[in-house]
Amino acid sequence: MTAIRCAAAITGAASGIGRALAIELARRGCDLALADRDEVGLKALAAEIGGGSDKARKVSVHRVDVSEPGDIAQFASEATAAHPSLGIVVNNAGVALLGTFEEIDQAQLEWLFDINFWGVVRGTRAFLPHLKTRDEAHIVNVSSIFGIIAPPGQSAYAAAKFAVRGFSESVRHELAVAESPVRLSVVHPGGVATSIARSSRTGVGVTDNARRSQMIERFENAAKTTPKDAALRIIKGIEKNEPRILIGNDARFMDLLQRFRPGTYWAPLQRRLEKMAKGAAK
Repeated sequence: MTAIRCAAAITGAASGIGRALAIELARRGCDLALADRDEVGLKALAAEIGGGSDKARKVSVHRVDVSEPGDIAQFASEATAAHPSLGIVVNNAGVALLGTFEEIDQAQLEWLFDINFWGVVRGTRAFLPHLKTRDEAHIVNVSSIFGIIAPPGQSAYAAAKFAVRGFSESVRHELAVAESPVRLSVVHPGGVATSIARSSRTGVGVTDNARRSQMIERFENAAKTTPKDAALRIIKGIEKNEPRILIGNDARFMDLLQRFRPGTYWAPLQRRLEKMAKGAAK
């Protein structure tokens, strides 16, 4: 897909990377099917796109909870009906959960997986029949740098994002073997300045509010990439049909570190993060 001229469906579109991606795709001439649980945010985004230089773009908004299979199936049906040229699907919606494995319970783990993993799987399944009818099409599944490395305190999030990576890579290979017109990229953002940490849930066993605040502060201090830059990187990856899209210098560094020290990357990474934290505190 050398140039993007088709319609795109985006989950988690009301904020963060999804919102920035919607704006940038509209600027390139894409019609949009925007999905999120946040209806107010969706309507504000649609108004922003429609009220600017991109007012010729057709934008549909869809209230979707990606943890609900029926919502995703309905979204795919409505989006493809509203946008017959739909050729890009971005499974972006995601949530965070703070706490060690022993501090989160099974219900919380399943809540996160329903959104971060099963939402991606169901979104891919729901749109794939339509995408296969296009001359060319692209699925973008958003994982994380925590789909490549797994730091302490992120057992649930890393497990889901590793699962997204494995699922996406296998499906990409299946599509290639079948000589399908559908391409698939998996995205691994590093620290992107979004509200995901501040809006995260906390494990039931976490009783120290100061620790939660500290974890959020550390994330926000390390999140150097803007949502716009993340969106531009994803668009470049779609245009170049990149199988893996790393976002941010931090993601590129951690990817390389994991390659050189696949079983022992945490010790040097921890030292680097502690050094960065001390520098930010000065």
